[in-house]
Parts: sequence; structure tokens; C-alpha cells
Amino acid sequence: MNISLHKHQLDIFEDPSRFKVVAAGRRFGKSYLAAVTLFVEAAKNSKVRSDGVEVDLALEEVYYVAPTYEQGKKILWPLLKELGSELIAQKYENQGVLTLVNGRRISIKGADRPDSLRGVGLSYVVMDEYAFMKEEVWQMIIRPALARAEGGALFIGTPDGKNHFYELWAHAMQTEDDAWKAWTYKSMDNPFLPAQEITMMAENMSEERFRQEIEASFESGGGIVLTRDMFDIVESVPYPGDYYVAIDLAGFSKTEGGRKVKKLDDHAIAVILNHAGGWCVADLIYGQWDVRETALRIVKAYRDYKPVKLGVEKGMAKNAVTPYIEDEMNRLGVYFPIWELSHGNQRKTDRIAWALQGRAEKGRISLLKAPWNKDFLDQCVDFPSPLSHDDLIDAVSYVDQMADPWFDGFDVEDEWEPMDDVAGY
Repeated sequence: MNISLHKHQLDIFEDPSRFKVVAAGRRFGKSYLAAVTLFVEAAKNSKVRSDGVEVDLALEEVYYVAPTYEQGKKILWPLLKELGSELIAQKYENQGVLTLVNGRRISIKGADRPDSLRGVGLSYVVMDEYAFMKEEVWQMIIRPALARAEGGALFIGTPDGKNHFYELWAHAMQTEDDAWKAWTYKSMDNPFLPAQEITMMAENMSEERFRQEIEASFESGGGIVLTRDMFDIVESVPYPGDYYVAIDLAGFSKTEGGRKVKKLDDHAIAVILNHAGGWCVADLIYGQWDVRETALRIVKAYRDYKPVKLGVEKGMAKNAVTPYIEDEMNRLGVYFPIWELSHGNQRKTDRIAWALQGRAEKGRISLLKAPWNKDFLDQCVDFPSPLSHDDLIDAVSYVDQMADPWFDGFDVEDEWEPMDDVAGY
């Protein structure tokens, strides 16, 4: 076989993990990688299992499973015949089966015909466009068929929202089990794909579709709790109101010189205008700062916006930063009390959802147009993924504990005053 894999395909191909999950944009080269993998696996005559037993693979099948059999024949059958011409002994066009010179077979199957997948042992399977299959095909049919030979699997496809493909990918990303590994690649990660092709595709796609099809983003198609279209972006604050500042601290750890810093998560300072129509997120200040810079930014936020309340969640991070805030108050001549926020024995996901979802669905949260809008909306759509940051939306949700209801409404008449203090009218 004469094969040529680009760097990212090779990274996946050479990885020893038993189960590989690849989310990739269109034209990344998923089908070519699948074809190469199928031939390499089918060329093996035996393997040694983890228990030391050598297994004869003569009766074990190698499957390529597409959402439908017709799709599989259209996508991979011509490529298989061309790529493996030197290894193929027989071709069964109607069945979509290749018999190799070593007697082993590669079969194209459709997940829409689950009964056709039963009854055989498998040494390897490629699940192409797994997002568009029923997850039971893997769980109930394919996975058990791999047991005897300790067979492997390659899941490849383009995301389609946060369905079972996303859950499998997230599991492979998070687990400490070395058997699983996950990758994400954009279409432009294929060095053989001309840049102008990406530009042309972008011109004919919506932003959401581009993020899904080209950038392989699982967030596209809308989040589970919050979506982009729930939030209006405004040029200026819509109504007069009161400012509130809520801080979500990432936490600190000790380093040299007694300084404390957290390197992984962002500290987030949310500035919210509470007005008659709801909330306007006026500013989001965030970054990976040490404790001194964090304190300085908090004091400056109070100085710049003069909020009714400024709150920080109680805990070790608040205790660590408070002395530095007091130092900055004295240095800048700005003084204010710190409102103590609490998680209230709620899970973070529940606290965020209850504070934001209802308001956002009713159009009561707007965003002041600014560069941070994209990061905030990205976190909204990713929420509640355990793999994604939620610092910004968590900080905004804390305002729910501080903001007083705005009772006056949009049209407020001046309070009536008597013309004569004695007569009362």
C-alpha cells in the first residue's frame, strides 16, 4: 500500500489507545484515515490480549459502520478499492465486502440496519459520523462483539450538537483510562486543503454552521441551557439603573515569595447594570492574575462603576485576597464594604441555570457591545459541559444574590406631594 498521512492523521493513527474518538471538520481527511486503519487492522492475522492469550483473528471481522449502508458504499467503497488494490483478493460489490489476500474481510455496514451487525466477532470497527447513529448500536451490538479479541474502535465524525457523540468524546477527554483518547481538529488542520476552499465555504455558511462543520465545535446548534440568541448585544445601556459588581475568584496557590497565583482558571469580575428591563452586562474583566493584581482590579472596578454592592464568594480565595484589597483601598483612597456571596448549598450548574436561564429566555439580559462578548457567549453555549470554562457566566449569576428588584417599571410618575402642608392638598 502506498499511503500518505498528514501530521494530524498520523498522530491519531500511531496512538496506541484502544478506543479513539475524533471530532473533525469537513475535508480533514477522516475517510482516508478510516480506510488506512481498516486495511492495517485487517492485515493482522493474530494478536495477544492483555491476559497474554494469543487470539487467531481468522474468524474476526473488521467493520466500517456508517449511518446507512448506502452512505458507507458512497463514502468509502471506491476509496477502499483504490487504496488497497494490492491487498484485495475478492470484491463483493452487492454486499460491500472485501476479502484480503490473507483471507480476512472488511465489510461496510449501516447503523440503520442493526440486525446486520449481529452474530459475528470483531477485531476492529470504524464508526463514521457516530453523531448520526443511535448510541445503542455501539453499546448493545458493537462493543460486545469486540470482547473476545479485545478489539479496538475509531469513532470519527463532525459534531452535531451535544448528543451521544459529544458525551463519548468528553468521556475520552476526561477519563484516566489509557484505553480511551480523543482529538479535535478543524478543517484547516488538513495541510492539503487549500485555504481558499475554507474561505469559500465560510461565505456560504452561517456562523453556527461554520463552527460546527468546519471548526468541529460541539457547541454549534445551541446549548442545553443557554443559547446565543437569548442575549441582545446593545450599543449603550438601555435604561438608567444601579450597578452591581460580582467576583468569581479562581483560587490561589502559594508560590515563591509568598505570592499566590492560580494558573489554570480565570478570575472574573462582572459589572451588571440592574434596570427596569432586567440586567445589562456592562463589563467583564477577567484573566489569570496573581493575588495583588486581582485585588487592584477589584478596587478599580469599584472606583470606575461605583456599584451599589460589590460581592465576592466567601471561602479561602476571598480570605486570601481581602488583605490585599484593603491595601489597595488605602493606596487609592477608595473604600467600600465587601458583600459576602454564597453558593447556598447549590451545585454551580443549578445556581447558574436558575439565575440566568429564565431571565435570558425572556430577553431580560443584554450585553454591552465589547470584545468580551464572544467569550461570554461561548461559555453560555458550552454550559454545563465539565470540559469548558464557566468563570464569566458564574460571575454574572452571582448578581442574582445582590441585585434588589426594580419596582418602578419603565414609566415612573413623580411621587405626589401636597401643595399645602396644612390642608394636605
